[in-house]
Amino acid sequence: MNTIGKNICNLRKQKGLTQEELASRLNVSFQAVSKWENGASLPDVATLPLIAKAFGCSIDSLLGYAVEQRIINDYESRYDTEEYYWGVKPSEMCFEVMKLLPPTKPLRVLDIGCGEGKDAVFFAKNGYKVSAFDITQSGIDKAKRLAEQHRVNVNFFRADVKDFRLESEFDVIFCSGVLHYIPNELREEIFKNYRSHTSAGGLNAMNAFVKKPFIPVPPDKDSRNFKWRSGELFGYYDEWLLHMCDEVVFDCNSGGVPHKHCMDSVIAQKIQSG
Repeated sequence: MNTIGKNICNLRKQKGLTQEELASRLNVSFQAVSKWENGASLPDVATLPLIAKAFGCSIDSLLGYAVEQRIINDYESRYDTEEYYWGVKPSEMCFEVMKLLPPTKPLRVLDIGCGEGKDAVFFAKNGYKVSAFDITQSGIDKAKRLAEQHRVNVNFFRADVKDFRLESEFDVIFCSGVLHYIPNELREEIFKNYRSHTSAGGLNAMNAFVKKPFIPVPPDKDSRNFKWRSGELFGYYDEWLLHMCDEVVFDCNSGGVPHKHCMDSVIAQKIQSG
């Protein structure tokens, strides 16, 4: 599916429209809408303003340029410094993974949205076979330098969490501070992909920012930020063994403005039945 087709599909579903209803508004056949969404064809240039109007968005947003590029550029600039924006100390969830699944043999780890690479490098230093991706090139470049400093090998590559799908198995799928960039309508598909590509006995270690009515909107909130409902993350692992299932409210100073977040964290293990 191309970017335009994917955006049309997502926006149509957000509006609660069927392909037939959207086609009627645009005075095109529903087959045309279907072809746009599955990537078989593209809308005519003259149709783009009508599609944007139907969804109440700009043509740039429809094409995936405006918001996407802004957030990428924001993080590119945050990471384009000598110092590490998030520091180099690994997250506490890394240590929990090590306790549950120590690298007594070469274990495959995927770090989703690795930023500047601190967690990926930590896993590699401790004997895991690590792959990691992020949407920013400056983040990937710094992650590679960090790996070189610690003389470890990590397969760093650039990708978007919304678009990337696993094609091979991993023993640990790790994701910290990134899941709020996955829109609601993509979560079931993406987590099905993660679960199906986790090895038997493997772990998924994840956290997600949770919306709470008593916590003000943070100053760094952007329109690509899709917070989760309390407990929503846990539901994707209801058939797995839950080693961690926590919700905490914590203080944050990112952007230089003190504020609070609520976060759900889960570490779940895939146990084969029978």
